[in-house]
Amino acid sequence: MKAILTTTMEMTIPFHDVDSMGITWHGNYLRYFEVARCQLLDEIDYGYRKMQASGYAWPIVDAQIKYAHSSTFDQKIKVIASLIEWENRIKINYEVRDLDSNKRLTKGYTIQAAVNMLNNELCFVTPDCFREKIAHLVDIKQEQ
Repeated sequence: MKAILTTTMEMTIPFHDVDSMGITWHGNYLRYFEVARCQLLDEIDYGYRKMQASGYAWPIVDAQIKYAHSSTFDQKIKVIASLIEWENRIKINYEVRDLDSNKRLTKGYTIQAAVNMLNNELCFVTPDCFREKIAHLVDIKQEQ
């Protein structure tokens, strides 16, 4: 599926993210996904503060990670986040790649669903506030 929007963030694996063998602990990849997801949502002006102000929470309802190769202490990586679905849910794909070689280390996705914060009910249709934020991107992609 073609991405609607993609962002990339770069980082160096810090010492506190690795185990005694110098390999990145597997749970940290979800945190790397989160940082890239926040950057992606900020780029469409719908970060978590704006979500909250709009009256909707968007919890993660599904996540998947596939580890192909380990990353290690002091390794430079890039995390690529791509918005691929936005109707009825938000699905973001991720790739973690070595910055120098571009070798894929890890990939995965997260799915978020809108929850109305007034009544705590799951929304089965994307709220208008998010549709408005994404509409110009969808129109641009359809014109190309």
